[in-house]
Amino acid sequence: MRKIRELLRLKFDLGLSIRKIAASLVVARSTVKECLDRAAATGISWPLPEELDDPQLEARLYPVKPLAPDIALPDFAQVQRELTRPGVTRLLLWQEYKAQHPDGLQYSAFCDQYRRFCAAADPVMRFEHRAGEKCFVDYAGQTVGIIDRHTGEIREAQIFVAVLGCSNYTYAEATWTQTLPDWLGAHVRALEFFGGAPGAIVPDNLKSGVDRAHRYEPDLNRAYAEFAEHYGVAILPARVRKPRDKAKVENSVLILERWILARLRDRQFFSITELNSAIDALLMESNERPFQKLDGSRRSRFLELDQPALKALPARAYEYAQWKCAKVHPDYHIEVEHAYYSVPYKHIGERVEVRMTARMIEIFARRQLLASHARLFKHGARATLDAHRPANHRAVIDTTIERLLARAQVIAPAVAAVLTEQFNRKRHPEEALRVAQGILRLAQDFSPQQLAAACERALALKACSYRSVRALITAPAATEPGDTRQLSLVHENVRGSDYFH
Repeated sequence: MRKIRELLRLKFDLGLSIRKIAASLVVARSTVKECLDRAAATGISWPLPEELDDPQLEARLYPVKPLAPDIALPDFAQVQRELTRPGVTRLLLWQEYKAQHPDGLQYSAFCDQYRRFCAAADPVMRFEHRAGEKCFVDYAGQTVGIIDRHTGEIREAQIFVAVLGCSNYTYAEATWTQTLPDWLGAHVRALEFFGGAPGAIVPDNLKSGVDRAHRYEPDLNRAYAEFAEHYGVAILPARVRKPRDKAKVENSVLILERWILARLRDRQFFSITELNSAIDALLMESNERPFQKLDGSRRSRFLELDQPALKALPARAYEYAQWKCAKVHPDYHIEVEHAYYSVPYKHIGERVEVRMTARMIEIFARRQLLASHARLFKHGARATLDAHRPANHRAVIDTTIERLLARAQVIAPAVAAVLTEQFNRKRHPEEALRVAQGILRLAQDFSPQQLAAACERALALKACSYRSVRALITAPAATEPGDTRQLSLVHENVRGSDYFH
């Protein structure tokens, strides 16, 4: 409208020709002529009345043509809902509308009316994001199938997206699930990709991150809160059903689906590593692509703005950990995943918190570390530190071992040798005690002579477990007791070398 006012002044006040006006205002001569024709048709001349403001002048020169009363208008509320679905565009919705109403709005008018509907229905507040301030994270709605090479089964991989608010620099990767280990692992790799940590991370309210959603004080998952503390970031979950709280990542998800996943739609992937390699290559291209309305690209703006403002990452990356509660048993051990770990005996009967990583078990009481052990994966395995035992228990164990060896020596030296072998093999003394007591009990269940003979044979066979010794007693004797030199393993089930000729 400023140019229109100047156009009217140059024509009516200075009397310039259409050619000179067009050159002065850097517009086409046809535009100047059209504007003067409209002014003449509406009776506008120079000077303009003072009360005639820009909206009124525009309305007189370019009146909005009212829609024909018989034109069926689209349901723009439904259009707005449909546009939130993956891959749906205005053009597609207009084509569907036009198929139902051939005499309806043309595409430009359709978009015009939709923009007016949005402006009237829900004004948007645009935020200016400071460098290094926020990182927005989410999972894309679209998944990618990965084919098992052996079975042909297709498993859908989830696509994690993280974007920095200021530069729009984007990270993406495929994970098998949206569960807590994959969620936090993707966060760690995203921060390593950015080379630093932002001031805050804005996630959705998925269960892996937020235990209980709340507008003002959401309850974070404990592991997620531990991750935030490790990197010194704040977690600011978006409000429930308010996607505009994280519009940056929603837009990045849209770009990812259109510029990356759409280009991979006809490719077959046989591993998640292969899929991530393809995503990385296209992601680099996307981050390098120049902006349409701004100078530079996502990467150049990241290097200029976000990267210098990010906080340095800690020397050690965050390691995912699970937390569980356990009770200290009377034998001063706790049970975790069917394995047993000792704590100082003074905490018998107390409830403790257990932090489990892939390699370690850490036990806490009132936020104080009581014990740490290497994680055991064998069912029934035990990890015990002597320092956790009472002094009298350590003495009892030592005395019991000496007493059992003395009893075994009375029966036969071979029995004592089998028990010694047990004490040397077993990592846990209490476990060895139980086996030794079971072997000595065989002298009562059968006879001391049978036990002595079985132990001699067990030493020769290097099979000194309780089950082996008992089997050697109950099985028919292959040789005379004590005659291990004639021991033969040849029987009807042994094929021999002649079988293979």
